[in-house]
Amino acid sequence: MKKSFWLVLLAAGLLFSLMAGSMAMAESGKKMHLKFSTWHPPMSREVKTVWTPMLEELKKRSNGRITYTLYAGGALGKGPEHFDIVKNGLSDMGYFTATWTPGRFPMTDVLSLATWIDGKDLSTDIGNKIYEKALKEEFKGVKVLELNGCIQAFIWTTKPVKSMADLKGLKIRSPGGHQTNYIKALGAQPVFMPLGDVYLAMETGTIDGLVTCPPLVLAFKLFEVAKYGVKVTFGCVSEGVIMNQKAWDRTPDDLKPIIEEVVGNPFATTHGLDKKTYAQMMKEIEAKGVKITTLDPAEEKLWFKAFQEETRKWVAELEKKGKPAKEAVIMYGQIVEAQGSSCPAVPPEWHGTKKK
Repeated sequence: MKKSFWLVLLAAGLLFSLMAGSMAMAESGKKMHLKFSTWHPPMSREVKTVWTPMLEELKKRSNGRITYTLYAGGALGKGPEHFDIVKNGLSDMGYFTATWTPGRFPMTDVLSLATWIDGKDLSTDIGNKIYEKALKEEFKGVKVLELNGCIQAFIWTTKPVKSMADLKGLKIRSPGGHQTNYIKALGAQPVFMPLGDVYLAMETGTIDGLVTCPPLVLAFKLFEVAKYGVKVTFGCVSEGVIMNQKAWDRTPDDLKPIIEEVVGNPFATTHGLDKKTYAQMMKEIEAKGVKITTLDPAEEKLWFKAFQEETRKWVAELEKKGKPAKEAVIMYGQIVEAQGSSCPAVPPEWHGTKKK
């Protein structure tokens, strides 16, 4: 009787093992199709050198089990809508810009502080580190694959700018966030409009310039209307790649590490928009006839002093709402410095301060 019982138990165990093995094999062979969305124009450097190569790398490393459809140029919606496009499932994965939805990701604006960063691979390393330590709470309901503060933006104008006095009264298109406050602090008037409208606005004199990063000067051909650039960092918008939570949950377990490795820093994976590429972009812009200058050190110091005051105001405003903004700024500054860069927007009295 006992022998029969143990034989039945053994047979059941073997059957369970075979079934589990079959299920695992089926799971490991399961394919998935990703819909990836971005507001970047289809022929932009971002799409050609980052997003398409990244998606192809996913396909390659998964042995063809991950396939994709790329929706670029706002095909699924406008730029500010891209977080919800992914969160609500219209797209499975996509690139969004947090700064374009004011008040929704308040702490994440720390990534937009004026910082000297000339490669998106570096900015992603920095963004991912502070996301883990301080920003997770702002992204419930999605799978965050990477977060970055873009690369440094400069000011591009239709007339030469060498000082704050030259900016007084000028209308400058702002991407939002800290950049809006920086523009005001320098005596100019921030203007909000889609990037696609900037060319005509500058051509007709509706605005006098904009604050943006070099890749977008090239992507939107703004070098044809903005003939002057000042190489002083304004920081840039906070961005990243997210995945719809349901899409992530149904992703086969053996494909999840591939996605995290490839998309965790897509700029390092593809070498698109890295430090080397950044130097090439600056040369391209100059070759298009744009005169890029640097400020006199004393003048630059005045600009950064104004930026630091804006940081203090931003921190005070968020801390009234119970947000640990000062701690985040100190932490961000330390991470940036550990990566070999610097953040001029951090008030000098906060340097060397230990975060709590």
